[in-house]
Amino acid sequence: MPENVAQIWNTSKRVLVGTPVASLRMGETLLSKRLALPVFCSDPLSSNAYAPEEIMLVLGLGGMALLGLTPWVAAAVAILLIVVVASYRQTIRAYPSGGGAYAVSRDTLGVNAALVAAGALLIDYVMTVAVSVVAGVANIVSAFPALGDYAVPLSIALVVLLAVVNLRGLRESGTVFAIPTYGFIASMLLVLVVGAIRVATGNPPVSESASIGIAAPAEQLAGAAVVILVLRSFASGCTALTGVEAVSNGIPNFRPPKSDNAAKTITVMGAITLVIFAGLTALAMISQVHVADTPEHLVGAPAGYEQKTVIAQVAASVLGTGWAFLIVQAFTAAILVMAANTAFNGFPMLASLLGHDGFLPRQFGRRGDRLVFSNGILVLAAAAAALIWIFDASTTKLIQLYILGVFVSFTLSQWGMVRNWTRQIAHSRSAKERWAMYRGRLISGFGAAMTALVLIIVLMSKFTHGAWIVVLALPLLFMMMKAISRHYEVVESEVTPPAGGVTLPSRVHAVVLVSKMNAPAMRALAYARATRPSTLNAVTVQIETGDSRELQEEWANRALQVPLTVLDSPYRDITKPLVDFVNGIRRRSPRDLVIVFIPEYVVVHWWQQFLHNQSALRLKTRLLFTPGVIVTSVPWQIGQNRADSKGTGVAMVSGLSPGHQSSAAAAVSVGEDQ
Repeated sequence: MPENVAQIWNTSKRVLVGTPVASLRMGETLLSKRLALPVFCSDPLSSNAYAPEEIMLVLGLGGMALLGLTPWVAAAVAILLIVVVASYRQTIRAYPSGGGAYAVSRDTLGVNAALVAAGALLIDYVMTVAVSVVAGVANIVSAFPALGDYAVPLSIALVVLLAVVNLRGLRESGTVFAIPTYGFIASMLLVLVVGAIRVATGNPPVSESASIGIAAPAEQLAGAAVVILVLRSFASGCTALTGVEAVSNGIPNFRPPKSDNAAKTITVMGAITLVIFAGLTALAMISQVHVADTPEHLVGAPAGYEQKTVIAQVAASVLGTGWAFLIVQAFTAAILVMAANTAFNGFPMLASLLGHDGFLPRQFGRRGDRLVFSNGILVLAAAAAALIWIFDASTTKLIQLYILGVFVSFTLSQWGMVRNWTRQIAHSRSAKERWAMYRGRLISGFGAAMTALVLIIVLMSKFTHGAWIVVLALPLLFMMMKAISRHYEVVESEVTPPAGGVTLPSRVHAVVLVSKMNAPAMRALAYARATRPSTLNAVTVQIETGDSRELQEEWANRALQVPLTVLDSPYRDITKPLVDFVNGIRRRSPRDLVIVFIPEYVVVHWWQQFLHNQSALRLKTRLLFTPGVIVTSVPWQIGQNRADSKGTGVAMVSGLSPGHQSSAAAAVSVGEDQ
C-alpha cells in the first residue's frame, strides 16, 4: 500500500479504534462483575421488553378466554429460566476455560455434536444482532414516524457503531453499555415498585386497552388446538432465555477468580430477569393489558387507535404519560439496541475457539490491536447488516428466524452436562459428592428435556414462516467447518518435515523477465546473481515482430554476460509463453529448483497501482501453482534516488562468470507494461 494511503488508514483506525494495547496489559482489559453484566447480559435482560408480550400475542389468537392462561405460561418460562441458569452455573464451574455448549458437547458428546452446537450459536448470535437493532429502531421510528423510510440505513449504521465500540475493547464497551443497561434495570424496578404500592393501597393501575376486547376465533377451539396455542405461547415466551449462553462463553474475560465471578454474574442476571419478567407479566394482568397480533382482532377500539407494546402500556398505567414514562421508553429502546452487544462478545469468543481448534479460519483466534477478536466482530457486523438489508429491517420477518439456534445449543449443552455428571459419579468415592452430582444431573436432565421440547415447538410453529432458512443454514455451516478442518489436517500433514529433513535441489536456476532495459530490470538481474544460482537467464516476450530488437541491441551494447531469450507470442499473451518456458525447464530437470525474479513498481499514490504490475500479478498467480517454482518480487520504489542502484546493478551483471550463463531457466521483468 502506498505510504500516504497507509498513513491515512492508520490515522483513521487510531481515531475509531484507539491506540494498540500491548499483550502484557491483557489483565487490564478483564472485566469486573459490574461491567460484565452489561457486556454479557444485555440480551437476556432486554428480552423482558418483549417476552411477556410474545406470550400474550399468541394466547390472544384464542380470544379473551385463553389470555387468562398468561400467568401459567409465564410461570413455565420462569421455571425453565431458573433451570437453565442453574445448569449453566454448573457448566461454568465444570468448564472454567469457557466455550459453553461447544466445550461441553465436544468433551462429552463428540466433535460432530459440538459443531452443531457451535453452528447453532453462531447463527443465533447473528440473529440477535439483527433482531435487537431492528427492534430498537422500530421503537425510535414509533416516536419519530418521519424516520420510517430510513429504517434500513439507521439499523445498519447502529450495527456499525456497535462494531466500532466493541473494536475499542471490552472495558470501553462495558463502560458505554453500562448506562443503558443499568438505566433499564432501574426504570423497570421503578415501574414494579410503584405498581406494587398502588396495588397494595387499593389503587391498581388500569391500562389504556383494558376496555378493549379481543375477537374470538371464527371456530370454537378444540382441546388439541388450545394445547397447540399454549405450547406456541410458551415457545414465544422463551425468548426471555436468549443470551444466557454468553456468560459461559466469555469466562476468560472475567477477572480472577474467573469461574466464580462468571457464576455470580449469571446468577444476578437470572435473578434480575426473573423479577422483571414476572413483575411485568403480573402488572400486565392486573392492569388488564389486551393486545392482538393485528389491530383488526381488537374489539371496541376507538377510531385511529394504535396498539402500544405491553411494556409501554404497563409503564403508562403505573407512572402516567409524563417524564417518567418517557425515561422508561428511552431506556427500553436503548437496551433493545444494546442487547446486540451480547452477541458482539459471544460470537467472537466462540469463533476464536473454533479457529484455535481448526474449524474456522485461524485468523478468528487472533486478537487485534485492542486485545479483542477483531475478525469475529467484523464478520458478525457484516452478516447482521446483510440480514437487515435482505429482510428490509422488518422485525416481523426476522423474529421468525430467531431463538431456533439457541435452543439447539441449550439442548446439547444440558445433555452434555448429564453425560458429564454421569462420568463423574462413576469415578466418585464420596457419598456426599455423589448426592450433589445426582442433584446436578437431575437439573441438567430436566433442562435438556424442557429445551428439547421448546426446540420442537419452535421448529414446528416457525418452520414455514422462515425458520427453514436456519434449518438449511445450520447443516451448511456444519459442512463448511468440517471442510475447513479437513483442509488444515491435509496442510499440517503436508508441511510436517520428514525425519531425514528436506532434500536439497540438484541445481537452482534463476530467471528474470525483461521487457525493456531499465533500472528495475538491472536491479532484478543484480539480485538474481547475488543469490549465486547454478544458472542465470533473462527472458523477454515478443508480441509483434521486431518489438524486442531495440532490447537486444541495447543488451549487446552493454555487453551483458547474461543470456537473453526471446519468446514469440503469436496470440499476444505474455503469461502463457513464460509459464510454458518454465514448465519446459521443470520437465528437463524435475529435481531442480527454478526461481523467477519479477521486477515490480512501488508507486506513491494508490490509484497509480492500477497502471502498473498487472502482467506481473497474472504471471505470479500462474507460477504459484507450479511445483518446483519460487516467485521472487524485486520492488522498485518510484521517486527514490536510483543513481547508486543503476551503477551497482550494471556492474554486478557485467561481472557474471561464464559458469552462470547456461540457458536453463527464465526470469521476467515487466517494464512499462507494469
